[in-house]
Amino acid sequence: MSGPDLIVPDWPAPPGVRAAFTLRSGGFSRPPFDTFNVAAHVGDDPGAVAENRAALRARLDLPAEPAWLQQVHGHRVIDLDAQTSPGPQMSLDSRGAADAAVTRIPGSICVIQVADCMPVLFAAVDGSAVGAAHAGWRGLAGGVLEATVRAMNTPPAKLLAWLGPAIGQAHFEVGEEVRAAFLAADAGAAAAFTANDRGRWQCDLYALARRRLARLGVSAAYGGGWCTYADFARFFSYRRDGRCGRMAALIWRVS
Repeated sequence: MSGPDLIVPDWPAPPGVRAAFTLRSGGFSRPPFDTFNVAAHVGDDPGAVAENRAALRARLDLPAEPAWLQQVHGHRVIDLDAQTSPGPQMSLDSRGAADAAVTRIPGSICVIQVADCMPVLFAAVDGSAVGAAHAGWRGLAGGVLEATVRAMNTPPAKLLAWLGPAIGQAHFEVGEEVRAAFLAADAGAAAAFTANDRGRWQCDLYALARRRLARLGVSAAYGGGWCTYADFARFFSYRRDGRCGRMAALIWRVS
């Protein structure tokens, strides 16, 4: 086995910054988590999850275990530089409840797990800091991108952002309460919602994220355009499948 299949972000990351996004194939998990599930909280066999995570470390030649978080659709950011180095022996998902992480130390690895929510990776243009945020609609509305940018401690104009695979607008139907949550802070967010014939809204997570990043002053935003729901062969989708695995978006410094 050659290891998990990956998307390597197409963005002008500075030298010394590495990033990757895992696809659902190339692992050890059985249905409905087939095959490359990295999540320990979805009901998959813990042994398969451990094998998948070990294969990921080998595939990317990672210097340490990624800092797996207990994601709760909030906006708390963990500064990994203030944490004890996990090492490969640390128990799964032991970093605590948070939905973003930042680091400036080479070899410390930020990771976000997704299956429809949007992962957003950040890098300072000089390579001095990196970060990752879990940005579903709740996280976006709650300010997880804003909190992550603050934690990066880098001028927003000096940051790059990459928007990873998420559910596309055509398949992401939401109620009025979701739209209202965004419009309460930004009336212009209405452009990211299209009314459907069921009296509900089709929500464009990519547009919402780009708008929030632009308001922060992060103009260099890349990625977007995938739909996890529509592409069964490559992506897990919680909205499509219910019980399913999770993919990972990772970013780290090597120097």
